[in-house]
Amino acid sequence: MPAKKITAGAAVLAVTLVATVNFLEGSRAVAQDAAPIVHQHPETAPQVEFVPNEVVQALPEPAPEEVAPEASSLRELVAQMPNETSLDEEMRCLAGAIYFESRGEPLAGQLAVAEVIINRAASHQFPADYCGVVYQRSQFSFVKNGRMPNIRTGSAAWKRARAIAQIAHKGLWDSEAVGSLFFHARSVAPSWRHKRHAMATISRHVFYK
Repeated sequence: MPAKKITAGAAVLAVTLVATVNFLEGSRAVAQDAAPIVHQHPETAPQVEFVPNEVVQALPEPAPEEVAPEASSLRELVAQMPNETSLDEEMRCLAGAIYFESRGEPLAGQLAVAEVIINRAASHQFPADYCGVVYQRSQFSFVKNGRMPNIRTGSAAWKRARAIAQIAHKGLWDSEAVGSLFFHARSVAPSWRHKRHAMATISRHVFYK
């Protein structure tokens, strides 16, 4: 009888030990699964894709609209214009036409010549750019063999022509010849003048729409 009790007790003890060992092994496995990897060989370390944060740059502020200089006369406005010595090809064509066609005219007459060139470029009857208008065949007498003569770039007349070209191009001053597409010197009488509406006579030129 005592031998059976010892055997049964031993069996209970053995079962208890096995359960305890299993519990401890399970807890150790859970702990290992939950623990972070602190040391790992570089060749076996998992590769994690780096996703940078989105960079947001502020858009530049829109450029303010150009404000026309305050002037009480065209002469005053011409004096206020910046001395832009480097002109792109289009503006040089416009300023060149002003220079050769009207450098001896008052500023209003020079502005009117610029008005004609700008109006032509904006219409559908002539080339769509200043150089095309100026170099169109048989339109401007100063153009010889498709070329513009040399300009005295250091002269006051060229400086005024550049200023008038900027004023006309930017629409900073209203011309007396507004809307005009044609003009001629008062010393000549072209036949087409009777088919056009005269807009203004400024010094030695007559301007027509």
